[in-house]
Amino acid sequence: MPDMQTIRAQFPAIDGETVYLDSAATTQKPQVVIDCITDYYRNQNANVHRGSHSLTAMATTRFENAREAVARFINADSAKEIIWTRGATEALNLIAQTYARSTLKPGDEILVSEMEHHANIVPWQIVAEQTGAKVVKVPIGEQCQFDKNAFNSLVNSNTKIVAVAQVTNVTGTTLPIKDIVAMTRANSQAIVIVDGAQGIVHQPTDVQDLDADFYVFSGHKLYAPAGIGVLYGKLAILEAMPPWHGGGKMVEKVSFEGTTFSQLPGKFEAGTPNVAGALALACSIEWLGQYPNNELEQHIHQLQQLAFDGLSQLDDIEIIGFQPGASVITFVMEGVHHQDLATLLDQQNIAVRAGHHCAHPLMDALGVKGTVRASFAIYNSLEDVERFVAAVKKAVDML
Repeated sequence: MPDMQTIRAQFPAIDGETVYLDSAATTQKPQVVIDCITDYYRNQNANVHRGSHSLTAMATTRFENAREAVARFINADSAKEIIWTRGATEALNLIAQTYARSTLKPGDEILVSEMEHHANIVPWQIVAEQTGAKVVKVPIGEQCQFDKNAFNSLVNSNTKIVAVAQVTNVTGTTLPIKDIVAMTRANSQAIVIVDGAQGIVHQPTDVQDLDADFYVFSGHKLYAPAGIGVLYGKLAILEAMPPWHGGGKMVEKVSFEGTTFSQLPGKFEAGTPNVAGALALACSIEWLGQYPNNELEQHIHQLQQLAFDGLSQLDDIEIIGFQPGASVITFVMEGVHHQDLATLLDQQNIAVRAGHHCAHPLMDALGVKGTVRASFAIYNSLEDVERFVAAVKKAVDML
């Protein structure tokens, strides 16, 4: 088992005063990632794929090496299948406004899990209005599980897109992606899109093994900075898709008689990219790679279980979302607004998330207006959990 105190010490924002339990929203950053960003701007700042001086050549090489690092990390077949985006949300919108908008027609159906983040619902609603297609809800199953029987009954020849999360952000449910892909392939010609924003940091991900057509994730949940994300797509599908944003870098030749576009991946990367973000994402991947993933996750699961055991002993606390072996625990307090409870925790230096978690449909399905969510990462400690449970107990006693 890695020395968790040594890992914790690499995060300058984890100072021991505040217990940070909101890593499902965004993770804190290790010093090595912060240094990567600083080094680029201090020593190598230049635009990429344009200019002839040595700084831009160096930046371009590092930028494309970062793309290669991401491709290896998720086992993409080619670095051309890796498109830089601002995050998972932009990646999903890119798919909706390129692939979906150019292929969907009236009567087509888009199947979306009821457990999805708004980022994997709203883009499909928008493109459905644009094309005449229909968004079809896949209802939540018992104990916040994905209902495979319900899904299988909904997939048909009209199904053109299936959009699901790898791991849900409220309950920590892991969806059976390979089963979903297999059922989709058996009953339709639909493509499968996986939102990996919550899964990528906790589960080794092999996109070729998953066989989904698209997989997206954000860097800021993977100990990298905000503003950088990844869209993976199968090469043949990406090549057939039209561009989305127009501008520099995504063109080969522009004239008023017509424009020809760049080959992949440049076709989808108009304008000056987030070079520092891409380099920092590759840095975070390299940094994480020095630690065995299963041992890191074992530590997180231990923290989650201890939190569950502690909260289960408190009167008036109802645990809404708990999946053994996940990284989150979601709960409410009877008769108390979730925001009030979170405020009392914040006053005790416990940082948690309160609200609907960008998952209104799931809140409706669970019959609540909102919840409090604690989410754990590799820099959290047993003492963090003890302080968290004690703070909730004090809040319960006060309320």
